[in-house]
Amino acid sequence: MFRYENRGDQLITKAAFIGRMLHSVFVVCLFVGVSLGVGMLGYRFFEKMSWVDSFLNASMILGGMGPVDPMKTDGGKIFAGMYALFSGLAFLVMAGFLFGPIAHRILHSFHYDGDEEEKKP
Repeated sequence: MFRYENRGDQLITKAAFIGRMLHSVFVVCLFVGVSLGVGMLGYRFFEKMSWVDSFLNASMILGGMGPVDPMKTDGGKIFAGMYALFSGLAFLVMAGFLFGPIAHRILHSFHYDGDEEEKKP
């Protein structure tokens, strides 16, 4: 895990910041892949959809658009509702994980005072 700087620490270099952002993008892509896989398995199991239809429905819900095919079973309806709730929360988590390092760098640049280091003995 990356450690964020404290208030008095210098800003990290641009290369380190790009590394931090690449790490965040990797984690978010991994999270999306696992979430999409769980959705596909759920549609496949509960609704007996083909892999392509499962992918379409899972990706549409994960993307916030809603399901394409109507659910036929009670289990499928409950799964789709739970998956939609999960997807909404997952979107917020992923956005925070992606924009957190950017927000931290901006806010840290306001707090860091390079003159204080020159005054230290």
